[in-house]
Amino acid sequence: MDFNVVGYLIYLPISITLTVWVARTLSRNGRLFLSDVMNGDEKLADAVNHLLVVGFYLINLGFVVAFLKISSTVESTRNLFEELSVKLGIVLFVLGVLHLTNVFVLNKMRRRGLLRHESTPPVAPQGWLQPPAAVAGHGPVMGHRPVMGHGPATGPTDAPPSPR
Repeated sequence: MDFNVVGYLIYLPISITLTVWVARTLSRNGRLFLSDVMNGDEKLADAVNHLLVVGFYLINLGFVVAFLKISSTVESTRNLFEELSVKLGIVLFVLGVLHLTNVFVLNKMRRRGLLRHESTPPVAPQGWLQPPAAVAGHGPVMGHRPVMGHGPATGPTDAPPSPR
């Protein structure tokens, strides 16, 4: 009996089953997260979720197949289990790294969306602030920018400084 072939017959179904299980878990639980990232746009969240799952399958199954070959001849049941444990351990490690990478990227997208939402002022800017006085001996203050943004002037201290 060729133990290498037995190893392949055990390794492939277990690796593929693990990949499918992780992908379905990520898809099912990541859908709500993606919906939040996409500001409630369910169609966009579903499309992105599907693309992520397809990418996940392609990367993981490609790795599983590329990692299929057993480097040495397996001559006993003990060697077979040792080879399988190393191979399956590495597959699980790669699945975990890809999962954490997905979570990290999606969290960055979510934070960016939250910051964009929070950076919108609740009311329109109402004026300009005067630049701070120059420090003695250092000349005028460089790089002054209005703090309140662009808006109509509402008083004598609200006009932007004139360039000279």
